[in-house]
Amino acid sequence: MMAASGKLASFRLPPLPTLGELIKLYNLQAEKQLSQNFLLDLRLTDKIVRQAGSLRDAYVCEVGPGPGGLTRSVLNAGAADLLVVEKDTRFIPGLKLLSEAAPGKLRIVHGDILTYRMDRGFPLNISKPWEEDPPNLHIIGNLPFNVSTPLIIKWLENIANRTGPFVYGRTRLTLTFQKEVVERLTASTGSKQRSRLSIMSQYLCTVRSCFTIPGQAFVPKPKVDVGVVHFTPLVQPQIQQPFKLVEKLVRNIFQFRRKHCHKGIEKLFPEVCRVELTQEMMQKADVDPTLRPTELTMSQFRALADAYAHLCTHEPSLLGYEFREELREKRLAGRKNTPMKTFMDMPADTPIRPQQTCWKYKESKRSPLAQETTDSS
Repeated sequence: MMAASGKLASFRLPPLPTLGELIKLYNLQAEKQLSQNFLLDLRLTDKIVRQAGSLRDAYVCEVGPGPGGLTRSVLNAGAADLLVVEKDTRFIPGLKLLSEAAPGKLRIVHGDILTYRMDRGFPLNISKPWEEDPPNLHIIGNLPFNVSTPLIIKWLENIANRTGPFVYGRTRLTLTFQKEVVERLTASTGSKQRSRLSIMSQYLCTVRSCFTIPGQAFVPKPKVDVGVVHFTPLVQPQIQQPFKLVEKLVRNIFQFRRKHCHKGIEKLFPEVCRVELTQEMMQKADVDPTLRPTELTMSQFRALADAYAHLCTHEPSLLGYEFREELREKRLAGRKNTPMKTFMDMPADTPIRPQQTCWKYKESKRSPLAQETTDSS
């Protein structure tokens, strides 16, 4: 009896036009340039929603609801408050129809999720301390392919800084990606798919691949299958360094993914002291420089990040150095290298270049005895 009465008390949407009928009614053809692929099978949208866990009385933000298939499944799962963020004006009338069918449960924001301030979207009293269980707030979305990777990188930075949707605590995410992106997000050490995305997501979250949806389930059918991924932010990140520093380190290492890892690490430093600082960083981290980027474990990335942070603390200008910028300047100047003495002879008000930074770094590392000898001479 209790189960039956519980069922009766749960919310169900009234009869509505099917998604196919809505698409015809409002002429909602998927836009190829927006990477739109509709999921019209409500059994599959229900299955996606189940991966988020119980949504009974939950707060939910759905990204890019489109014709509203996933939206219907979230409402039927018992969400108390569903905020949908949709950029494409054509979908707003259909979403308003859903909103009328679920009074007080569905809020529609016509805007871009990349710029929407989700930290203002929900009441602060739903927040949970970071160290406790996640709040009863979920982000769910069947993401367009063209925004899925930039969006997860943005949210990972939000997780690291506890901003955006993560001002409420360790908000969970259940999202769709192209299957190859899913493989990169979840790739383990030594896997061919191990990439920048693997490290950036796994150092901050528990990342779980839920299931794969065949391409033919979507309209129009994409050329690839689609995977559903669930993210739960970790209480303690596996690397305790600022996001920008970690991102720069990981990006540099994986840009030469088939080479030994020291090749990418070298490019963190100006050419004038590249060899010395790379050697110092590798030794401090105690990482074999001949390992490939895909072979590095998370603990080795942590050690490398800590060693790089130590060098950057000693000379903060290193963090802003970009080797491609140095290459560009060299080409513009039409020279292959700049001798160290050029910087020693520069006037005091000359803007600092990366090579100068390294020279300063080298000077600061010299022993007091050596400095005394130089000063006395």
